[in-house]
Amino acid sequence: MKKLSVIALSKRFGKHHVLDAIALDLAQGQIVGLFGRNGSGKSTLLQILFGVSPANTLDLRYNDQKITPKTLIRSQILGCLPQQSFLPKHMKVRDVIPLFHPQSETQDRIFYAPHIPNIVHQKIGALSLGQARYLEVLLLLHLPHQFLLLDEPFSMIEPKYKEAIKEIIISLKAKKGILITDHYYQDVLDISDRNLVLTKGKLHQADTISALQEMGYLGTASS
Repeated sequence: MKKLSVIALSKRFGKHHVLDAIALDLAQGQIVGLFGRNGSGKSTLLQILFGVSPANTLDLRYNDQKITPKTLIRSQILGCLPQQSFLPKHMKVRDVIPLFHPQSETQDRIFYAPHIPNIVHQKIGALSLGQARYLEVLLLLHLPHQFLLLDEPFSMIEPKYKEAIKEIIISLKAKKGILITDHYYQDVLDISDRNLVLTKGKLHQADTISALQEMGYLGTASS
C-alpha cells in the first residue's frame, strides 16, 4: 500500500501563519475529507502539495522517502482537480476525452460513464456548469495517478452528477488515495473514511457532524 505523508508544512503571509506545522497522511484505499471555512487555507494546502504555490517549510514523504511536489507531479503520482475550469471551451467533449486518456480502454470508461453519452457531441462551452464540472472530475479520477486532490468536486453540480461521482470515487478507492475539500460537507461525509478540519492554521480530526460543529466549522441547531 502506497502512502503520501506530510511530516511538516508551514505557510505564512507576512506574520500570519495560514498553515502552521501541518501533518497529514494519505494512503491508497483512503478517502479523506478536508473541511474549513473560507480563507482557512484549504486551497493553499492543496496548491502547495501540487507544487503551484511555495511553502515556507515542507517535509513531504512518499513511502517514507523524501520527495518534492514537482517530482510527485512529474512521476504522475499525484493529480489535482482545481476549483477553476481547465477544459478548452471550443472543443467537443468527444475530442477532449482522448487528450487526457489516449488509451482506448480508459476512454471507454469515460465515454460510457453515466450521463456522458448525452453530451459527447457538444462543445465544452455549451455545457452547463454542472455538466462541465462532472466531466472534469471524471477525467481526473480516471488518470493513473495513485493520489488525487479534489478541490470542490461537488460545487455547481446537480444531484444526479453528485451521485455518479460518489459511485465512481468509491469504485476507484482501492487503487487511489483521495483528499477532498468541499463546502457540500454531506456529500464528502457520504464517502469519506476520515475527516479533518483546518482552523487557525492547524488540522484537527473531525469525523462526525457534531465534531464539525464543535470545531466551529458548522453552526449548531440552536445558533
